[in-house]
Amino acid sequence: MERTLKPADLAAALETTLVLDVRRQADYDTSREALPGSTWYNPEQIDAWIGELPKDQEVAIYCVRGGSVSNSVLDQLHAAGIKARYIEGGIEGWKAAGGELAAK
Repeated sequence: MERTLKPADLAAALETTLVLDVRRQADYDTSREALPGSTWYNPEQIDAWIGELPKDQEVAIYCVRGGSVSNSVLDQLHAAGIKARYIEGGIEGWKAAGGELAAK
């Protein structure tokens, strides 16, 4: 399975994809924006929430820029058998591609 998801591909699949915001707490707290329909999960507490995720649904995750946080969380999701990819460029890549944002 590919590790990344282009923003345009996610835009076409938002209806069927579970979107998780995995920005660090400080980044999440200072932002006023999120992807529509996304749910924030603290990446530092992944052991507490990973068991809640479906294994039969596509999952897209994002952090600020699609770097180390997304990669670390993605590795753990894959190890748990969850079909997940991270958004290339994170929330910044989503914005640069013209993706809609919601106020949080």
